[in-house]
Amino acid sequence: MTTPAAAHPHLAHPKYRSDIDGLRAVAVLSVLGFHGFPNWVPGGFIGVDIFFVISGYLISTIIFASLHGEGFSYREFYARRIRRIFPALLLVIAATLAFGWYALLPHEWQQLGKHVAAGAAFISNFAFWNEAGYFDGAAETKPLLHLWSLAIEEQFYIVWPLLLGFAWRRRWRIALVIGVVALLSLAVNLATVHNHPSAAFYSPASRAWELLLGAGLAWLRLRQAHAFSRHRDLQAGAGLGLILLGLLLVRSHHAFPGGWALLPTVGAVLCIAAGPQAWLNRHVLGSRPMVWFGLISYPLYLWHWPLLTYARILEDGTPNRRIRALALLIATLLAWLTYRFVERHARHSERRSVVPLLAGAMVALALLGVLAATARLPARHSDPYISQVAAAVRDWGYPDGLTSETVRGERTWRIGTGGGQVLLFGDSHIEQYGPRAVELGRTVPKQLNTLHFATWGGCPPIPGVFEDRNVRCDARRSAMIQYALGSEIDAVVVGGCWNCYFIAQAQPNAALREDEGYYYQDGQVKHRFRGGDGVERSLASLEALLRLLSVQKKVYLLLDNPVGPDFGPEKLLSGSRMGQMSVGRMSPTAPLPAAQVALNERLRALATRAGASVIDPLPNLCRADQCIRTLPDGTPIYKDSDHLRAGYMRRFGNWLDVALIRPE
Repeated sequence: MTTPAAAHPHLAHPKYRSDIDGLRAVAVLSVLGFHGFPNWVPGGFIGVDIFFVISGYLISTIIFASLHGEGFSYREFYARRIRRIFPALLLVIAATLAFGWYALLPHEWQQLGKHVAAGAAFISNFAFWNEAGYFDGAAETKPLLHLWSLAIEEQFYIVWPLLLGFAWRRRWRIALVIGVVALLSLAVNLATVHNHPSAAFYSPASRAWELLLGAGLAWLRLRQAHAFSRHRDLQAGAGLGLILLGLLLVRSHHAFPGGWALLPTVGAVLCIAAGPQAWLNRHVLGSRPMVWFGLISYPLYLWHWPLLTYARILEDGTPNRRIRALALLIATLLAWLTYRFVERHARHSERRSVVPLLAGAMVALALLGVLAATARLPARHSDPYISQVAAAVRDWGYPDGLTSETVRGERTWRIGTGGGQVLLFGDSHIEQYGPRAVELGRTVPKQLNTLHFATWGGCPPIPGVFEDRNVRCDARRSAMIQYALGSEIDAVVVGGCWNCYFIAQAQPNAALREDEGYYYQDGQVKHRFRGGDGVERSLASLEALLRLLSVQKKVYLLLDNPVGPDFGPEKLLSGSRMGQMSVGRMSPTAPLPAAQVALNERLRALATRAGASVIDPLPNLCRADQCIRTLPDGTPIYKDSDHLRAGYMRRFGNWLDVALIRPE
C-alpha cells in the first residue's frame, strides 16, 4: 500500500527536528502573549518573523534536496501544501464565518465576507494593506486579520520554487540568487518602513528577505553540512538571546519590520543553524512541552485571533484578563483537536480525492465570502434600520472628488481653480470638510478658492507634539508649515480634534500605559498630556504657530465640533448581539460637555492674541448646552463619536465657507 510519503517520490523530506518544533512554540506563544496580554509581552508580534524564517528554511530544504535528487515536482509540492495548510484553515474560516453571521452587524458582516474571500484566495495581506488608514476598522475587530502572514508565506511558496527551478536549469549560482533577491527585498523594506509603513508591513516584496534568510541557511547546510558544527551551544544561546531581546525591546510603535526585524530573524537562523545537538536546542526547545506547542502551532495561530476578536466585539471593548485567558485556553484546546482529528487525518489520508476536495471546499468558502461582502448573503442582524445606522458609520467622503498632488515631498489634495490659495492644515477633523469643498465645487465653482488639504489622521498641527505610533507625523507637519509660510499660500485654516488631544488625552486612561499617548517634546524631555504639563506647552506651541503665520497672511483657527460617545450613531442600537438587536430613536440632541465649552473659550482667546480669526461650528450645531446628533427624521449626523458624516457636511457644513469661497 502506498503511503503519502511514498506518493511524493520527487519531494525530499527533511529529517524531523524536535528543536524546530520548539522554535515554532516560541513563535506562537510570543504571538499569543502579545495579542492576549500586550503589556506583558510587548514585542510578541515578532513571533511571526520567526515563523517566516522557519518556513523559508524548511521549504527551501525540500526544494534543494529534491533538485539534487530525482528532481522537483511542482504538482507534488503544491498537493502537499494543500494537505498541510487547507484542513485547519478551512475549519477556522468556516467557524469564523458562521459565528460572524450570528453576531455581526451588517457592515461588519460585509467586511468579514471580504476578508473570508481574501483569506481563501491567500491575498489577505493585499486586502488589509488596501484598507489600512486612519478610518480603517480597528485591527482588534477583524477576525481574520492574522491571515496576512499566511498569505505572504503562500505567495512565497508560489514564486520561490519557480524562481529556483529556473535558476537551477540555467545553472545559475543559487547562493547569488538568494543573496541578490534577499538584499533587494531588505532594501525595499528599509526604503518603505518609514514613509509607507503599511506597504512595508503587508507587502511580500518587503517581507521576502525574512523567508530568504531561512532559504540561505538551507542552502549552506546542504552545501557545507559541517559549516555550523562548531560552537553549537554559542549559536543557540546567541539565537535565543536575540529573540529574547526582540521580545523585550521591540514595540508596536517602532518602524517595523525595518532593522528591528533582524533581532528575531537572525536569532531564528542561529537557533536552527545550531542543530539539534546544541544543549539549549536539545533540552529547552526540544523539551516535551515545547514540542507539543510546536506541533499544534499552526492551528493554534489560526484559532486564537478570531476568539480574541469576537470576545472584544461582544464585550464592546477590551475584555478583562480572565476572558482573554479563557479565549487562549479554548484556542489551545481547539488547536489540539484540530491537529489530532483534522490535520493528521488529511495529511496521512491515502485517498487521492483529498486534494481536489480540499481545493473545492476552499473555492466554495471564497464564494460564500463574496456573497457576504456584496450583501447577497445577509447576516442574521439584517434589520433595515440597523443597515441605516451602518450606513452612517461608513459615510466618509474624503478624499473623494479631490485631486492628489505632491507638495514638498508630501501627498496632499487639491480642489478649485480660484485665485485665493488656501491651505487647510490639520487632522481628520479638517478632512471631514472635504465633502463640503467638493459640493461647493459643484454648486459655485467660480467662487471656490484653490484649496489644498494637508491632513493626516491623528497628527495634530502643533509643532513639538508627538505620538510614537504616528512615526511620520512630525516630518509631514514640518513640511506643511514651511509650505504655509511660503508665498504660494494666501490663507491658512488650522484645525484638529482639539477635544481629543487636550481633553480626552489628558484624562487618566487605564487603556494607556505611562509611555503611551500624546506628549510635547522639548529637547530630550517628553511632557506627557496625561499626568504631565504637555497640554499647556502644546497650547503655547499652537499659539506661537498661529502668530508666526498671522504675520504674513490670513489665518483661521477652526474650533472643534462636539465630540463624545453620546454623539455616535451606535447609540441608536439596543439589544444583544447574541440575542436580538433593534434600532431605537434617540433624542435629536445631546448635552455639550462643559469641558469642551471651556476649551473652546480658551482656544478663542489664544487665537485672538495670535492675530488669527476664529471659525466656530458650535452656533450651527448647538443651542444653549444642547447639540444636535440627528436630523429631525432621526438620521444620524455623525459618522462616529467625533466625526460629522459626509452627507451632513455636504448640505449643512457652511460655517467654513468663509475660508473656502470668495463672496459674490
